[in-house]
Amino acid sequence: MMNRRFLGRMAVSLAAVLSLGLALPACAADEAPDVLVRRLSSEALEALRADKAIKAGDTDKIIVLVDKTVMPHVNFRRMTAAAVGPGWRQANPEQQKRLQDEFKTLLVRTYAGALAQVSDQSITVKPLRAAPDDKDVLVRTEVRGRGDPVQLDYRLEQTPGVGAGWKIYNLNVLGVWLVETYRSQFAQEINAKGVDGLIETLVARNKANAGKV
Repeated sequence: MMNRRFLGRMAVSLAAVLSLGLALPACAADEAPDVLVRRLSSEALEALRADKAIKAGDTDKIIVLVDKTVMPHVNFRRMTAAAVGPGWRQANPEQQKRLQDEFKTLLVRTYAGALAQVSDQSITVKPLRAAPDDKDVLVRTEVRGRGDPVQLDYRLEQTPGVGAGWKIYNLNVLGVWLVETYRSQFAQEINAKGVDGLIETLVARNKANAGKV
């Protein structure tokens, strides 16, 4: 059980890296979604293993790397909006920007410790079950390392126009969808304290997490 929890934490950490765009140059817009996930997984693992600062638990280094990317393979605005839920429509543009920034920091700081321990994990991408004209797909993968394999699945959408291609907007670890997990937490904060109250709570959690690394 301990090994499975450890591997699960590794899976979430890797998922956080991918969803935040830590890795990786954009590829052709017509890249298949399962090919994209396989490439990003491989490049993310290589980057994590090679970066001594990340392996030493340097959270600021992780955040700098995130901030330097354009996050070409994730619709992080959609991910944040879905996590915030109905409260997103109540937020003004400045509040929405702050929610995105604090949510990104929350994910990075929450999993920074596990990122430093990534070493012998590998990713297996399962055969894609989707029609050629599907615009929303599920890519299933397994993270293998110590203990039993861990399910790690990605929801992707195909976007048109500038920056066209497949973009991640949700992820599932051990049967639990990340966006839905945070939505219930965020809804309680908004109901009690409003959008600004949620932002203040996220800021406080990020400061607390910063003190632990």
